[in-house]
Amino acid sequence: MSNIVAIVGRPNVGKSTFFNRLIQRREAIVDSVSGVTRDRHYGKSDWNGKEFTVIDTGGYVIGSEDVFEAEIDKQVELAIDEADVIIFVVDVETGVTPMDEDVAKLLRKVNKPVFLAVNKVDSGKREDQAMEFYTLGLGEYYSIAGINGSGTGDLLDAVVEAFPEKEEQEDENLPRFAVVGRPNAGKSSFINALIGEERYIVTDIAGTTRDSIDTKYNRFGFEFNLVDTAGIRRKSKVKEDIEFYSVMRSVRAIEHSDVCLLIVDASRGFDAQVQNIFWLAQRNRKGIVILVNKWDLVEKETNTMKDFETKIRKEIEPFTDVPIVFISVLNKQRIFKAIETAVEVYHNRSKKIKTRTLNDVLLPIIQNNPPPAYKGKYVKIKFITQLPTPQPQFAFFCNLPQYVRDPYKRFLENKLRQEFDFSGVPISVYLRKK
Repeated sequence: MSNIVAIVGRPNVGKSTFFNRLIQRREAIVDSVSGVTRDRHYGKSDWNGKEFTVIDTGGYVIGSEDVFEAEIDKQVELAIDEADVIIFVVDVETGVTPMDEDVAKLLRKVNKPVFLAVNKVDSGKREDQAMEFYTLGLGEYYSIAGINGSGTGDLLDAVVEAFPEKEEQEDENLPRFAVVGRPNAGKSSFINALIGEERYIVTDIAGTTRDSIDTKYNRFGFEFNLVDTAGIRRKSKVKEDIEFYSVMRSVRAIEHSDVCLLIVDASRGFDAQVQNIFWLAQRNRKGIVILVNKWDLVEKETNTMKDFETKIRKEIEPFTDVPIVFISVLNKQRIFKAIETAVEVYHNRSKKIKTRTLNDVLLPIIQNNPPPAYKGKYVKIKFITQLPTPQPQFAFFCNLPQYVRDPYKRFLENKLRQEFDFSGVPISVYLRKK
């Protein structure tokens, strides 16, 4: 998984501006009023080919009687605990303050790389003023100007160099299946039922699972890593400090998985929040299996299962080629069917189709159903190949790729699915100039 960089400091030193500079988009609120960064924000960045996650924390105020600022302090401490590297931002305009000294005292106790960034240094005079920050006892500092990016390159060179070496795990080549869903949908119970032991705490309180936890599964001829994640909620519902990091770990678990087992509470249905998790997995091009849990609690009529499945497929259009398995973790109904399906989806995601086979099968279909003429232009697709990527991506070479519209791209995707079985796997179709 990617390394994490936490940006900390007292209020009004320009942390959010620096954060936005790193992630190259305006996401955090930037304001001169103390306490504006009430939430932690996180985003992705990369430098020198190394990708990492950046956390922007609220301003740190030790000893404040303000309840809200006390909550921010907890958030900062959690960010420090979560991070691999810490950037401590101070303000050259105000010089060293008692709050800076308090934060520095906290960071000197941290057994992690800490980089001191003196912000708003945009002139030679301010460069001289920055020298006073040596008194914080954190060693060398980096002069930066978050507003225009000056000096950030040298800082980031040092930050990525300090990333800890990730230990090579002997199981890293095993498939990774992430068990995701809303809180209290039955994710931990599902894993307990699979591995046959009460490894995880299972309660009726939403949000019991705080971390993403890996379990090696090796039974009945299957071997892979199962990742149990904290339930993902809407941001407005995330009130506990620690729950922000649970959500973040869940998102990271999806990003670093091969297949996502999306557990749906049958009594709550395939609601908007579950759909958000589905589309998060789809955007990350992961294999997906939808598991409808607690099916034993649903009152059934003749077509109950079929109707429920139809509603789900309606919500996930146009990506409807996704396996849906109805399970009861409590009664251990069809849980091994769920795993068999996930393994099939994993194989579908890693499937490689020979170029000759692709062309022999699809070119006759395309000749019988060519792209519609557009602005009097006729498109001729002459060659197809699968790209060498971890997930299925296909390039269709033609004379006028710019005139191929989205409906025809979906037609090509559907034909790929019909002919080669990519159930549960997002497919990317590209039109390229021949």
